[in-house]
Amino acid sequence: MNNKEFTLNDVVEMKKQHPCGENRWKIIRMGMDIRIKCLGCQHSVMLSRKDFEKKIKKVLEQSEDQ
Repeated sequence: MNNKEFTLNDVVEMKKQHPCGENRWKIIRMGMDIRIKCLGCQHSVMLSRKDFEKKIKKVLEQSEDQ
């Protein structure tokens, strides 16, 4: 990914889609680990920052509170 700039409440697309069929995720927690929530079924997943940066495809929507 060329642009690895993401912040809290951004909507991102991951390389693999969730089993529910959705591929849009919202960043709901940032730190050493990043928690993302599926916008299809509301399931949340916590990934290490390193894994998240490898698995993210692109930022779809930037949050307004920047």
